[in-house]
Parts: sequence; C-alpha cells; structure tokens
Amino acid sequence: MTRVAAIDCGTNSIRLLVAELMPNYDGTLFLRDLHREMRVVRLGQDVDATGRLAPEAIERTRQALAAYTIAARRKGAERVRMVATSATRDASNRDEFFDMTEQTLGVRAEVISGDTEARLTFTGAVGEQDPDDGPFLVVDVGGGSTELVLGEWDGRKANVLAAKSVDIGCVRITERTLKSDPPTAEEIQAAREFAADVLAEAFDAVDVSRAKTWIGVAGTVTTLSAVAQELAEYDAERTHLSTLTPADLERTAETLLAADHDTRAANPVIHPGRVDVIGGGALIVRVIAEELARRGGPSDLVVSEHDILDGIALSLAE
Repeated sequence: MTRVAAIDCGTNSIRLLVAELMPNYDGTLFLRDLHREMRVVRLGQDVDATGRLAPEAIERTRQALAAYTIAARRKGAERVRMVATSATRDASNRDEFFDMTEQTLGVRAEVISGDTEARLTFTGAVGEQDPDDGPFLVVDVGGGSTELVLGEWDGRKANVLAAKSVDIGCVRITERTLKSDPPTAEEIQAAREFAADVLAEAFDAVDVSRAKTWIGVAGTVTTLSAVAQELAEYDAERTHLSTLTPADLERTAETLLAADHDTRAANPVIHPGRVDVIGGGALIVRVIAEELARRGGPSDLVVSEHDILDGIALSLAE
C-alpha cells in the first residue's frame, strides 16, 4: 500500500499526517494513520499588521518542518504534499517562505486558495458520517481564516455544493481587537462586531439552511470540546465526534474570555501555543452558532479530529 505524508501549515500551527492509503471493499480508499503531530509555530505573527512573515516565525516553522521531514522518511512516505494557507496568502515575502520549504522538505509548499482549502477540509471531515445526516456544513476556524463548506456525502465521495473562505481567525481577531488580559467588555463587543461583519460574506455565499449537520474541525473547535468536557488532559478519542450545544458554546466562550493568561495556561487541555488566542477562537465559533440559528441552520456542533490533513492525504491518491 502507498504511504503518504500530508503537511498543513496554517497561520497558527503546522501539522503532519503520515498515513497508508488502504482500499475499501467498494474500491474507494481510506487512511490508516501511522503518525499525527501538531506544533504551534505562529507563522502568521503580525502578518495582519505588517503584511510580511516575521523572520523568527519562518525559523520556527523551518525547525518544525525539519522534524516532520525526518518523521515522514522514517515512516516510509512515498508521496508528500504540503499546503500553506491564510498567512502565506497575505504575506509580501512569501517567496522566502516557499524557498525554505523546498530546501527543508524537498518539496515546494503550495499556497492554496480559500476555496481549495475549504474543499480539502470537507473531504477530510465527512468520511465517518452517515450520508443520511447530510447535507453537511463543515466549518474550520483557523488562525487567519475561516471556511464554511456545504456539501453532500454518499459514503464514497463528497459533493461540495458551496464554499467560502473569509479572513478571520483566532490569531487575526486576537491581534486586532482582544488586546487586554483578560479582554475588556468593549474589546469583546468590538470583536463580536468584527466577526459578524466578516462572516456575513461567508453566510451570504453558503446557504446554511440546507444543512442538517454542522461539523467543526481543527484546533480551535477540538480545544473547545476538551474545555467544555473539563477533561483532565487532552484526549482526541473523547473530543472526536463529541457534540457541543449552543449553551455549551456560550458557556465555554464566556469562561475563556473572562480568564486571564495564567488561568488559561493552567488548563491542561489548552496547548501552550493556543493560550493567547483560544478566547478569540471561541468568540468566532459562538458568533457562527448565533448566525446559524438566525438563518435556520443546524444548532448542535459535531466536533471532528479529521480535517484538511486527511483531505490532503487522500488527494495524494489521485
């Protein structure tokens, strides 16, 4: 069987999946995980303000990528694909970053559009879902962008009906509006207005009233699940396919936004690299839930540990 390595480099984190492409009885493929890893490198540090990738952010990413290269080789990966999303799309010195990835990994990273990012995320997220629970709305709140994808899943392939990426994420909203520790009521209100204004474009492009199931992916949402469950330590088996109600989201967002840095850092389920931005991420998810309710979309959020990484890995079969 073919072994592949998928790398997703976002605004806040860089993640690796090494997996084996396995055949189903019907000729489709599924992934057998060999290795998953995530490191917070904050590549998008100050990009929103300066328009450039900071040298220290590129170096943090290079160190993580060097470790991932060794891990992929040890696991026997035959094909490698690395995609880079919001932070690199916005940076004027992105060629410096891409030269680094080619020198370190041996493969040049691809800067993908928001729509491509959304489609890869959808493919990775719906594989374990019952087709009768569709259409599905998959939402990915990243560091610098948020994707909404509406689509169907027949048990063998995904059919994307609409997708939109907008420039708001946990790093971007924190750097722009949530500057106090903890943020003030005025800052939180400004952040809510900013989130609602930017997300309106996505909701206008994606008819969420058609969705029966809302799936949230990536680190912001999985961390919210772990916090809401009050886990003693982060446990992907407990967060994967868990459900958060609107009341859960409201309570968790209020708790995180009211806490100061030290309180959040003491929570064992919050990765150190997310401590400063998880409040902003929670606020975005809460605004999404409120807009779904207003537009007749699904209310409960199904949390998935499978996302764009799985979509990238599956794309290597093509």
